[in-house]
Amino acid sequence: MAMEQFVIGVDVGTGSARAGLFTPQGQMLAAGSYPIQLWNPRPEYFEQSSEDIWQAVSISIREALARAGVSKENVVGIGYDATCSLVVLDRNDRPLAVNPEGDNTRNIIVWMDHRALQETEEINSGEHAVLRYVGGRLSPEMQSPKLKWLKSHLPQTWQQAGKFLDLADYLTYRSTGFDARSLCTVVCKWAYLGHEARWDRDYFRVIGLDDLFEGGRVVDDVRPMGTYLGRLTPQAASELGLTTECAVGIGIIDAHAGGLGVLGAVWQDAPERDLAQLETTLALIGGTSNCHMAVSREPRFIDGIWGPYYGAMVPGMWLTEGGQSCAGSAIDHVIADHANAPLLREAAQSQGVTVYQILNQEIERLRQAAGHPYSALLTRDIHVLGDFLGNRSPYADPHVRGIVDGITLDTSITSQALRYYATLQAVAYGTRDIVRAMNEAGYRIDSMFVTGGGTRNPLWLQEHADATGLTLILPQEQEAVLLGSAILAATAAQLYPDIPAAMQAMSRKGRVVQPNPETRAFHDAKFALFREMYREQAQRRRAMSHF
Repeated sequence: MAMEQFVIGVDVGTGSARAGLFTPQGQMLAAGSYPIQLWNPRPEYFEQSSEDIWQAVSISIREALARAGVSKENVVGIGYDATCSLVVLDRNDRPLAVNPEGDNTRNIIVWMDHRALQETEEINSGEHAVLRYVGGRLSPEMQSPKLKWLKSHLPQTWQQAGKFLDLADYLTYRSTGFDARSLCTVVCKWAYLGHEARWDRDYFRVIGLDDLFEGGRVVDDVRPMGTYLGRLTPQAASELGLTTECAVGIGIIDAHAGGLGVLGAVWQDAPERDLAQLETTLALIGGTSNCHMAVSREPRFIDGIWGPYYGAMVPGMWLTEGGQSCAGSAIDHVIADHANAPLLREAAQSQGVTVYQILNQEIERLRQAAGHPYSALLTRDIHVLGDFLGNRSPYADPHVRGIVDGITLDTSITSQALRYYATLQAVAYGTRDIVRAMNEAGYRIDSMFVTGGGTRNPLWLQEHADATGLTLILPQEQEAVLLGSAILAATAAQLYPDIPAAMQAMSRKGRVVQPNPETRAFHDAKFALFREMYREQAQRRRAMSHF
């Protein structure tokens, strides 16, 4: 009798590591998770520990196996996704400090760290050809500015560094001992020219990072996601609770794993995989930040939106990547920043529900009291621009900040609920603005596959459908990011011949949310004001820039 085979998908997010055990058909049998530490030593500095993350990954995998009652011998493949954070190791592969305090424990500059704003502006002021493939301007979330900051501010770390890796690449390196970089991570975050299969060494020389490639600190070995890299080393197998027969696939950025996990459902029940079908839909991966993934057979250059990235998600296709640096975190911040926040937390704890459920109930109560057919009308007089951490897309403006227009002296749950609701709508308008820019550049997006924490909130779902006018499709497997990593694992273990075949076999559609046409005029009006708020703030910044 043939041995049952399973694969593991590992997702390292901002706050936790998670592992899911999947069948080859895409069914998740069990999952495990463990929190990871995040240091915020000063404003806009965010750091983590690679050792802490590796330990969390190990605990998560063991928990998933135990819950499923599956033996480690039955796990034939493992795939990793992670945030696009920068890991620094010394020449002996030990953690190396990325902070002025010299704390080697904190050896990761987290994706959302904005310490390198000046370096970002310096690079963007040059006429570098590679910038054409990142929407015209780098973001401080990308690695070139962070590396430039390290070289300038921590010269000792720069001199002692033996490896600079994206977090997903660190995990595969730690697992196998082989240093090969993911086409996804280096194209999206390191200015690698995927369509030409090369680094632009002149670019790194001009920005002062010509020694980046010395001593194997960054390597030329770049491979597509899901490519078989090797098997677990004896040490890694022991630490993860797996065997040395487990195949390891080249990793991927976390949001891109979510794209793989949901978009395969486009081909559900299709007799053949037509890549053109992918060009009319968008994958939205929601969380602390939001990522918006669209793919096309030809490159589409859109000012202010990342890409086009060749082969960075679906093999052979160009990825256009929009995003909101502040999405779920914007909603949480507005809730926590209200005077009623302590009372709301107490009520949620005593009732055994989330704060979102209580606020949604208050919104429904207000709707009924006002006699409105739709709750959206409640926010007629409150408008929010949720870019508290800058705008990633479609304006590529890291200096924009949040606005809440319509605050009163009311400190009750009523004003808290309205402010929360308006912020939720603002996040949806940010997505609409990104879709607008994509469609103006040649896309024909009419639906969104959505996954992530926000999709568990029914109000989030309906407002995103209504505000964008798009049909929302949820995946059958809610943990679509973990599924995306499992797709990499299944491909690396040769359960499927390639990524698209694994996507089609392992992804399924779930619930569908249609927009309410009756709210269209209201959301059109609010969306126009939303865009106007950004333009007015940019104008005020220009007016005050000489002071």
